[in-house]
Amino acid sequence: MSLLLLIFAMVAGALLPTQAGINAQLAKNLGHPLLAASVSFALGTIALLLFTLTFHIHLPEISRAIQAPWYFWVGGLLGVIYLTATIILAPLLGAATMIGLIIAGQMLASITLDHFGLVGFPVHPLGFWRAVGAIFLIVGVVLIQRS
Repeated sequence: MSLLLLIFAMVAGALLPTQAGINAQLAKNLGHPLLAASVSFALGTIALLLFTLTFHIHLPEISRAIQAPWYFWVGGLLGVIYLTATIILAPLLGAATMIGLIIAGQMLASITLDHFGLVGFPVHPLGFWRAVGAIFLIVGVVLIQRS
């Protein structure tokens, strides 16, 4: 795996608690978490449209888009739930506990998705070391939360 990809993943991970804190402050300023989430998604949509235009990415034919299974279209809804949850949880839990719990949830979901090969992931059965790693991660979250 390329060092550049590893660094990119770390930077993306570092942006999550920063985004949660910024959006929580925006929610405080605007008076509601859903307003902050709406602003965040609106600005993100504008940025994505600009990137799409800048890189001359062509839209697929409508028939191809229509053929996609219904569940391909729920990613944005899952993003809304995630973003709104972080806006609500950040000031209540703090960055370390919130992100620890999110990562624990991501890891448990990822292990399940890999084990059963769901939503397009290749099958990677749950083995001893994956289970131990997940347990250590959960223990780590508990320890972070207790401090």
